[in-house]
Amino acid sequence: MTKQVVIYCASSAKIPQKYFDHAEEMTRTLVEAGYGVRYGGGSAGLMGTVADTVLKYNGTITGVIPHFMVEKEWEHTGVANMIRVNTMHERKALLMKDSCAAIALPGGTGTMDELFDVVSLKKLGMYPHPVVLMNTDNFYQPLVELSKQMVEERFIRPEHLNLWTLILSPKEIVKAIEECEAWGSDAIEFAAV
Repeated sequence: MTKQVVIYCASSAKIPQKYFDHAEEMTRTLVEAGYGVRYGGGSAGLMGTVADTVLKYNGTITGVIPHFMVEKEWEHTGVANMIRVNTMHERKALLMKDSCAAIALPGGTGTMDELFDVVSLKKLGMYPHPVVLMNTDNFYQPLVELSKQMVEERFIRPEHLNLWTLILSPKEIVKAIEECEAWGSDAIEFAAV
C-alpha cells in the first residue's frame, strides 16, 4: 500500500505566487518519492495546485470534501477518488486516517484549524506521525513565537515545541518526514503541562 500524507492548505486564489510555487514543488517531490496525497478536495488556491500537480505527475490522490462544498461547486472534478462527507469534523478525521504524516502549507483559518487539530492529537499521543510545516518566506514564524511564549508562560511544556518540524524549501519535505519517522512516536513525552 502506498504511504499517504495529508496536506492542509489554502483555498484562496488571491494569495502571492510564491505559495503556489512552493506547493507545486513540494507536491511533485512527494509524488516522485512515491507518496500518495490526501487533501481537502477543493479545486481553487493551493488545494487546486496540490491536486493538479499530483494528477500531472501521475500520483495517487484522495480528496475528502463536505457535501455543502460540492453544492457550491468547490470540488475538484478531476480527482476520481473523492470522498464526500456530511461535516467538517468527518472531513478532518478522514483526512488523517491512514496517513503517515501531516503537512501544513500556508493557509487561513481552515488550515490553522486542521493544523491545531492534528498537533493537539499528536500532543496527546493520538497521532504518532510527523507534522511538517512548509514555512514559505517564514509564514509560520509568528506561530513559532507564540508557541515560545506559551512555553515561557507554562501553557505548554518545552518539549511540545518539537511537535512539528519546519522546512523552508519544498525539497526538504521527504527528508523531514523520514527523519521524524526515525525518531519514533516516543520522541516527545505526551504529558499534560
